[in-house]
Amino acid sequence: KMDDDDDIPQLSSHTLAALQEFYLEQQQREGMKTSQGFNQYSIGSIEEDWQLSQFWYSDETASCLAKEAVLAAGKGGRIACISAPSVYQKLKEQDGKDFSVCILEYDRRFSVYGEEFIFYDYNHPLDLPENLLPQSFDIVIADPPYLSEECLQKTAETIKYLTKGKILLCTGAVMEEQAAKHLGVKMCRFIPKHSRNLANEFRCYVNYASGLD
Repeated sequence: KMDDDDDIPQLSSHTLAALQEFYLEQQQREGMKTSQGFNQYSIGSIEEDWQLSQFWYSDETASCLAKEAVLAAGKGGRIACISAPSVYQKLKEQDGKDFSVCILEYDRRFSVYGEEFIFYDYNHPLDLPENLLPQSFDIVIADPPYLSEECLQKTAETIKYLTKGKILLCTGAVMEEQAAKHLGVKMCRFIPKHSRNLANEFRCYVNYASGLD
């Protein structure tokens, strides 16, 4: 009777040692992420996925937009971030007791944020959980993933459903007319920057007197 594991290729002890070292390094890297030094809300804690057309804001831009959102929402305000996770992360970093925030996002990696995460696909703009009541957010910040009128129009349905009135939209400068048409928002002076430069000129639009001018 042949030995059962005769035909199982054996790794050389050298390969085995290299493999173990690789796994160990990987564990240490993961360990560093989960240890105290790692902030799950910091920008870049979840890396950009270009296939989902994700581009994170620079730290400065995310801070500026988060600050604006808190001011616009007012004390005890509710903020919704649609496809704008880096603003959400900045808001969580502030750890404010004065506001609450939800993230509506297609990328399920953000489900690490628990109950505040709502899976969102702009192709189904009103396919939202029942506990997201109409006009229940003081401000909605949205950054539609694609520069197309269809994407803007569908995201606009969600924005209008959720907001009590205030809208902060971030999208390309080329979308100025469509943004006015679908959401009644005007371009502000503030120029949002990304952590990597985008080919398209990017702008912010609001429908209220904001601090971004």
